[in-house]
Amino acid sequence: MEETAPLEETTRHYEVIEPTGNKLVNWKELWHFRELFYFFTWRDIKVKYKQTVLGFLWAILQPIFLVLIFTFFFNRALHLPSEGLPYSVFAFSGLLLWNIFSSGVANAGNSMVSNSHIIKKVYFPRLIIPVSAVISALFDFVLSLSVFIVMLLYFQIPVNFTELVYCWPVAILLTFIGTIGFGAGLSALTVKYRDFRYIIPFLIQALLFLTPVIYPVSMLQNQYWAKYVLALNPMYSAITFFRLPLIEFQTDHQLLLISITSSVVLFVIGIFYFKRTEMYFADIA
Repeated sequence: MEETAPLEETTRHYEVIEPTGNKLVNWKELWHFRELFYFFTWRDIKVKYKQTVLGFLWAILQPIFLVLIFTFFFNRALHLPSEGLPYSVFAFSGLLLWNIFSSGVANAGNSMVSNSHIIKKVYFPRLIIPVSAVISALFDFVLSLSVFIVMLLYFQIPVNFTELVYCWPVAILLTFIGTIGFGAGLSALTVKYRDFRYIIPFLIQALLFLTPVIYPVSMLQNQYWAKYVLALNPMYSAITFFRLPLIEFQTDHQLLLISITSSVVLFVIGIFYFKRTEMYFADIA
């Protein structure tokens, strides 16, 4: 009786690709996928202005229209102080950073749901998606900043260039930190609870009036509790730093410290929750 050769056992090797490490932010992994930042950011910019007649000009026209509305309606009706600046310059200086925050949070909050088809197909650090949505908001900021500089020259606003060298980068950094933390947290919540797609626009509108964009904090001299509530807003410190080279006023360092701490805490909480839930994004996105 002939012996039959035993069947060769074949073993299949599967490679599981998943997030590496338990760090809050894996900088090494983000750097490895750095080209995706450019891809998602540029894609978001093109989609935003696709099939528009004026194209990138909308990035300039939108803040200008808002400044005109605030100047000719809110300022004339309420006689809001402007810390010695022309009110249009004062309002524009706040809107520059606020537009980064509002646009970045709105885009980042819906980014995971909008990119669900990509999430289900290939692995890459999911954090890249909301961060790229925030970076795309910086494109509008750069265009609007050029108009703001023209306004400073037109109104002949004296600028402390020594303070400007460090105050403006710090202001942008604080805006970026607060926006990423808030946007990343909302993007993770939106994946699980789609109600946040409707909450985010309302939340941004409400926060505008809790941020010293169209009014200075100095008008709340006798309402100390209101100042501390505003200081919990991460945008308070960012806008204050941005206006420092333009306005001579005494800065309340305690309020600044509260706002800066709020930015950092918001960043940590937002990224932490995002990292805790990202392994489920492909299943429920």
